[in-house]
Order: sequence, then structure tokens, then C-alpha cells
Amino acid sequence: MAVCRRLARLAAHLQDPRKVAAFQRLCGVEGPSGWADAEQQRAGGRGAVVNGGPSAAERAGGQGHPAGNGSVPGGAGPPQRWRRRPRRNSLTEEDGSQEFATRSRFLYYLFSLGTELGNELFYILFFPFCIWNLDAWLGRRLIIIWVWVMYLGQCTKDVIRWPRPASPPVVKLEVFYNSEYSMPSTHAMSGTAIPLALLLLSYGRWQYPLVFGLILAFCWCSLVCCSRIYMGMHSILDVIAGFLYAILILVVFHPVVDLIDNFNLTYKYAPLIIISLHLALGIFSFTLDTWSTSRGDTAQILGCGAGVACGSHINYIMGLKLDPPPDTLPLSLSSLTVTVFGKAILRLLIGVIVLLLTKVAMKKATIPLACKIFRIPHDDVRKARQRMEVELPYRYITYGMVGFSLMFIVPSLFHFIGLS
Repeated sequence: MAVCRRLARLAAHLQDPRKVAAFQRLCGVEGPSGWADAEQQRAGGRGAVVNGGPSAAERAGGQGHPAGNGSVPGGAGPPQRWRRRPRRNSLTEEDGSQEFATRSRFLYYLFSLGTELGNELFYILFFPFCIWNLDAWLGRRLIIIWVWVMYLGQCTKDVIRWPRPASPPVVKLEVFYNSEYSMPSTHAMSGTAIPLALLLLSYGRWQYPLVFGLILAFCWCSLVCCSRIYMGMHSILDVIAGFLYAILILVVFHPVVDLIDNFNLTYKYAPLIIISLHLALGIFSFTLDTWSTSRGDTAQILGCGAGVACGSHINYIMGLKLDPPPDTLPLSLSSLTVTVFGKAILRLLIGVIVLLLTKVAMKKATIPLACKIFRIPHDDVRKARQRMEVELPYRYITYGMVGFSLMFIVPSLFHFIGLS
């Protein structure tokens, strides 16, 4: 019992939003002078936080830390203050923009890069580049692991239902995912799982020093995890739990990832099973007490995974081989030339344009169609997209087609125009 109490105290200590605020001040972030009053009001009586939404003080407009709390040892002069509007989700009404000051723009942009390593923009560049230019075998397996890590992480959030760190005292530098719950950090999970899986799957298949892979994985993981605390979106406990949870999932799924990939490629009825399984996982896995981006993101991830698996199956059936020939293993980047690099960039540019056009076209088609089928008014598209009857088919179909294009349509286009 004594051990349990110590663990409970440690967990409460790591979950304390004041630790997040302290890390932000250590990195030179502070809010405007009115923040102290807002924090006192919050301490006196804070409204309920629903599904990771902003606190009552935050909704009332409380902002920043007291001027001077974010001083950095050795810093000279007052901090440079500028107002920005964080990237907000078009489906939420909250603005959440906060005026803040920073003594280090370098850290701000560094941690902004770190948080982007867990966002859609990174995925739509990283996975296609890996599949089209490096190693489709490796890319498919990374996506399998990524889908399971993100799916389990999102579902766990909606089971535990812990709110985001209270603001104040935390300064919210990002509000895009503020409507979601906090525990565990799925950014930390993906930022741990992707580089570690990349190392586990590529070492021995590619020629590079193991030390280089370890350093890359450590820096990648550390940058993403620290960025979520810096942005004020997760407590230290959220990030640690996400890191450990991702390692646990890797331990379970890494030994069977080859079996899953071979099943996706070779089994006759694999597409039917894949589509049915991914649909069932998204529909029956969890429910929301109030709308958040979590359900749509989960459907998006599952749809993308199903599309990639189905595209891989079609490639195998039609004999379109994307994997490097066995006699070229182990692979090496030593033969990189200007021509090879130019073709890689051209493939990425053309391919990503096709993916984005596919996304836009499917979005334009599926939302009105779902509204018509389920007789939902679509005058207000934002409210219509928050309805499960619209959100799930829109996300599944749209990102399923994006995944299918990634694995089959774009490589077929490359083969047709001579860019394979």
C-alpha cells in the first residue's frame, strides 16, 4: 500500500500543470500581465472541463503568465512580445489565441517543428517519400505500426478522459487538438513508435551505423515529447505514459508485423476483411460524451490504413512490384546522385499533389452525399461534419482513397510516365 501511495503522489506530481508552466518559463515563454489574476480566479473556482476543452478562465479570456516569470538566467532586456493566433481546428468554435512573449524564437520554432512531426502534414510527406523513393517494404510496415499505435492511443484517451493541463497557469501555444482528452499523448506515442520502428525494421536491411540510428531515434522522440509540454498541450505524466505505451505496443506488434503485411498482400479476401475490421474498430471501439476531434482522427487513421493495405494487395495481384529486388539488399544511400535526387523530389511533388487532389475531391463528394443519405441539413457544414453519420463515412472514404492512391494509383502513374 505504501508503494501505491508513493506512485499516486508521483503521478499527481507529474500531472501538475504548474510543472508544465515551469518548463515553459524555463524555455522563455511567458504570458501578459493579466495572467496572475486569471490564475487566482481559477484557483478560487474553476468550471468543469469537458472532453479536454478549455477551462472557464480560459474561455473568459485569461491569458499568459505574469510578466517577469519567464526570465531566463543571463537574459538581457525585456522579452520580445508578439501576438499570434495558434492553428485552430475549423470544426471548433474556440479561438484560444493567447498573447505571449518568448526570449528564444529558436526554441519556439524548434518545438513547433517537433509538434509537426505528429501532425498530418508530416505524415503526408514522410510516408509517401519512404514508399515512393526509399523502400515500400519498410513504408508498409511503418504504416501498420503507426495505425495500431494511434488507434490504441486515441481509444485510451476516450476511456481515461483526463482533461488538458489547466490554463492558467499553462500558456496554450496550440489549440488545434484542445477539444481532445489528454492521457496519453498520442504525439509522444507516434514520436516514439515511428523512429524506433524505423530503426528496428531498417537496421540490417539498410547499411548505416547503429549509433546513427540510435541518435536519430533519441533526438526525434525527445523533440516530439518535449514539444507537447512546451506547447502546453500535455502534462509530463501524459508524455511519459505515451512514451511507455508506444514501447509496449511495439513489443507486441513488431514480431507480427511481417505476418500482417504478408496477409494484406497475399490472402484472397484480405481487402474485404481489412475494410470490415477497420470499420468495426472505428464504430464500436469508443463513444464520446461530447464531440471532439478524436473520433474523426481515429476514423481518418483507420481509413488510411485500410486504403494502404488494399492498395498493397492490388499491387501484389497485378504484379506491380514496389519493393527493392532481393539481390540489392542490403540497401545503401551511397549511390545518391543529382539525377536520383531530382527524380525523388519530382516523384514526391507529383505524388503529393495527386494525394491532395484526391482528398479534396473525395471530401467534396462524400460530405453532401452522407448528408443526403442520412437526411442531415448541410447548410452549416461544420455542424454537419460533427455528426457521426457524416464524420465517419467522410473520414473513412476520403482517407481510404488517399491511402489507396498512395500505394496503387500514384505508383501506377509513375510507371506510366517513366518515373518508377
